[in-house]
Amino acid sequence: MSDTVTIQHALRTAAEQLRAVSTTARLDAELLLAHTLGWSRAKVVAERDYALTPEQQAIFAALVARRAAHEPVAYLTGHREFFGIDLLVDRRVLIPRPETEVLVEMVLAEARRYGNAPLTIADVGVGSGAIAIALAMHLPHAILYGVDLSASALEVAAANIARYHLQDRLTLLEGDLLEPLPGPVDLIVSNPPYTILNEIEEGVYRYEPHLALDGGPDGLDCYRRLIAAAPAYLKPQGAILLEIGAWQSEAVVRLLHQAMPQAEIGIQRDLAGRERVVWARNRDVIR
Repeated sequence: MSDTVTIQHALRTAAEQLRAVSTTARLDAELLLAHTLGWSRAKVVAERDYALTPEQQAIFAALVARRAAHEPVAYLTGHREFFGIDLLVDRRVLIPRPETEVLVEMVLAEARRYGNAPLTIADVGVGSGAIAIALAMHLPHAILYGVDLSASALEVAAANIARYHLQDRLTLLEGDLLEPLPGPVDLIVSNPPYTILNEIEEGVYRYEPHLALDGGPDGLDCYRRLIAAAPAYLKPQGAILLEIGAWQSEAVVRLLHQAMPQAEIGIQRDLAGRERVVWARNRDVIR
């Protein structure tokens, strides 16, 4: 009897093994096998009758076992796509989420108000650099700062920035929230820690950095400090745009009203219909 294991068989077996821990078991299996083979996912799907070598089988089995223990696929492959950009990620940084792309889209829309005028943007809690890099690549006239309290996260961000040759326009600063900034900026953008740790899923709790997740007992600790400090770091026509958790819009809007009583404030939903971004813009806006 042949012990040949084809891609089709390997994927089916892996998907069955992962179904208990992942709602995207088949996709996870395809991504892990693509990583094992050094292929694209499309090639893996197309070459269903390709026979895996014993070494390939062993590497794939080890990755599937780690995924079955809730380790995120992005950490297993070392990569994550965000806003069409391939990013290096590991356990030093939070894995970029698709829903955060709404925040990038909102910042790009706000930036269009400036036309080709010089624009400075601060990404607070830069992590892997996902948001800042996406903005830099779409806003060639912008100067950006990426701030993070974690020196190890900044190492990952620096590697990603270097991959896209953005060092001249995207400066990384280590420190707490807005304090490291050299002066006021036009736009503040942040996806701050907003989760309540005892309420998140096991894989996220076990593997992703708590510094990037923990929003305190009500998920609002970082918002309170960031929003209170924002007026001193925003130019007269500036705006702040914040990603939020699904139930936090009312509280974050209230904090913005307190800190920026004259500002125009709004909420943007994501593709799933959840309130995802809260923004506030000083009324002394560019015309």
